[in-house]
Amino acid sequence: MERVLLGAVIGAHGIKGEVKVKAFTEAPENLDAYGALTTDDGRELTIVSLRPTVKDEAVAHFAGIDTRNAAESLKSQGLYVPRAALPAPEAGDYYHADLIGLAAENPDGATLGTVAAIHNFGAGDVLEVKFTGGGSEFVPFSDDAVPVVDIAGRRVVVVLPKEEKS
Repeated sequence: MERVLLGAVIGAHGIKGEVKVKAFTEAPENLDAYGALTTDDGRELTIVSLRPTVKDEAVAHFAGIDTRNAAESLKSQGLYVPRAALPAPEAGDYYHADLIGLAAENPDGATLGTVAAIHNFGAGDVLEVKFTGGGSEFVPFSDDAVPVVDIAGRRVVVVLPKEEKS
């Protein structure tokens, strides 16, 4: 079963089993929209309560996690849902999990490497392209820099910025 990472536990919060979660969803309050979550080590967790805190974080309480020690046992665990639990993305929208691993090609069709990760440093999503010959580069995930996203064909077309020569 294919799983999609929705967030990760970053630590315990208080003494009653709550945890701080870094959300990889569009909004932290969406963490409980898809049913039970599973962890890296296979535990199934059901969110009992959830409250957003800062930009991409929330405090969650899971059923059966009622002490600080139990909450601390979840630290660094990824929180996943089955891919089938997610709605199909709208046209022009993509799940990060669908982009990671795609071949990155230049506009002429030559393979550059693969999409290694997607980051957001505050100004929008950025693809990290890992080059076949080594090294990597960040490319804005915009129509100009990434004019073609072909999920079925497992590729993206990337227009790299021109290097300035002095």
